[in-house]
Amino acid sequence: MSAELTEDQQLIVETARAFAQEKLRPNAARWEEEGLDRGVLQELAGLGFAGIYVGEEHGGSGLTRLDAALIFEELSRGCISTAAFLSIHNMCAWMIDSFANAEQRAHWLPKLTTMQTIASYCLTEPGSGSDAAALRTSAKPNGNAHYVVNGAKAFISGAGFSDLYVLMCRTGDDGPKGVSTLLVENGTKGLSFGKAEDKMGWRAQPTAIVNFEDCHVPAENRVGPEGEGFKYAMKGLDGGRLNIAACALGGAQDALDRALHYVKERKQFGKPIADFQNTQFVLADMETELAAARALLHAAARKLDAKAPDASKHCAMAKRFVTDTAFKVADQALQLHGGYGYLADYEVERIVRDLRVHRILEGTNEIMRVIISREMLKA
Repeated sequence: MSAELTEDQQLIVETARAFAQEKLRPNAARWEEEGLDRGVLQELAGLGFAGIYVGEEHGGSGLTRLDAALIFEELSRGCISTAAFLSIHNMCAWMIDSFANAEQRAHWLPKLTTMQTIASYCLTEPGSGSDAAALRTSAKPNGNAHYVVNGAKAFISGAGFSDLYVLMCRTGDDGPKGVSTLLVENGTKGLSFGKAEDKMGWRAQPTAIVNFEDCHVPAENRVGPEGEGFKYAMKGLDGGRLNIAACALGGAQDALDRALHYVKERKQFGKPIADFQNTQFVLADMETELAAARALLHAAARKLDAKAPDASKHCAMAKRFVTDTAFKVADQALQLHGGYGYLADYEVERIVRDLRVHRILEGTNEIMRVIISREMLKA
């Protein structure tokens, strides 16, 4: 991989890897119990990782989607849950930078790029997951000054922890053209949160329902014209899928690294289990599959950076293949650990639990297949 990267990208990788190994990896297990560390998130912001593709004029790093994939892979080798949460914050910042007006960008982006303000993304609802255009959360005008928002969003990462919620809501008729985007600040009257979900993985970051009950949101907090919100959401998904794939890839690489160390140390029948041909074959397949996944991910990121007409198809392909492959590799790493892989002390089981959801979020892998095949059949 290193031969294909520029000097700047090599520096990005080294910076993210060093932070992951020094600050994230030693604490990942503890954060499952204690939750996200806001101070660590702000340290990541100090490295330029909170506004990766936000313009430099508002404190962003102005980097590419490939750069982001490199960053999130390395950070996930330290803590998948923290890295994935950071990717969601970055998607929110990108959306504001891309579609908000000059005054909104000047107000919000400096806070977001320093993570003085932490953002969450609110699209999914209890009754609309894969069919996101069916969302029902409504925002009705109250004169010219406010919208009154009613409804609920489900599976929201950072619910109750974040300071700003980028909300997709219905301001018009049914379907995609009736959806708009509002920025809702934590503490707004009528905004509340359900109990923290007891999840299989991603336990370091809080996930809960976000409730809106006669929630008054200033009209000046609408991003773009009414009816454009679904378009913004869909444009954000390509990059989001690459980031989630990158996080899966990094987690799987960490699992492989742990397994490689373990099989050299663990002895059975008088010799290290690394000496057994079956172990060697499994390791070879894991390495090969991660290299193939990485190549597809980087190719898709380059397509998105180039605004290629088939970028969405390739992002879906990468998300599907990388997340499935990463979960398989992490599970194989656990198997190589034998019974010890099932114990929390060895941390591979945490990686397996964390990676399972990557095959579901940002569009399930079944939906990725729909997108891919639909694009194929257009040709």
